[in-house]
Amino acid sequence: MVNRLWRYAFFFLGLTLYALGNALAVKVKYLGLHPWEVLNVALYERYGLTIGTWGVICGLLLVGVSLVTARRYVNIGTFLNALLIGPIMDVFLWLDILPTATNSWPDYLILLCGIIVTGIGGGMYVAAGIGAGPRDGFMLSISDKTGISVSRARIIVESLVLILGWVLGGPVFVMTFIYTFIQSPVFQKSLRFFTPLLREIGIQKPHEQRISV
Repeated sequence: MVNRLWRYAFFFLGLTLYALGNALAVKVKYLGLHPWEVLNVALYERYGLTIGTWGVICGLLLVGVSLVTARRYVNIGTFLNALLIGPIMDVFLWLDILPTATNSWPDYLILLCGIIVTGIGGGMYVAAGIGAGPRDGFMLSISDKTGISVSRARIIVESLVLILGWVLGGPVFVMTFIYTFIQSPVFQKSLRFFTPLLREIGIQKPHEQRISV
């Protein structure tokens, strides 16, 4: 029971860092965002609500598709991921405690910090073993149904999302196209660091599986 509580605490810390990283990136969104955030910002600017709310809506839609196509990739962690990251990001933006865009070179440092923090947070919540996020589960379900690799499914889906976000007026710029090349290695290093650490302190068991995509 205690181990489970620690796992959820670690999971929520990872989600919080992930949301913080997204909020930092949004503060300098003119430099370009990750495809999914391009879409969320575009929907917010065109239809209102909040960026986080659109993140929740898109996440739950992906969960719905995964429930139909590959239910095994959906669990409590998937729903928590879909429901919490967006609102936590909105809170960070609402508090107005994050650095704002200066339209000069420090903005690139702000975005870089956002990407790194997001990568670390992603590795942490996956290492906790509570479950994959809705996007990861969706990619895995697409891979299962089509027979293509998960990486190729990710490229195809995120390219389509990026095009849709751009058509709707989302912030697409140079950093959009190198975002993943920075975030993915940080995510992998974070996952590889925290997974054995949690096992060593007894929060995770060696046989427990987690999804890393």
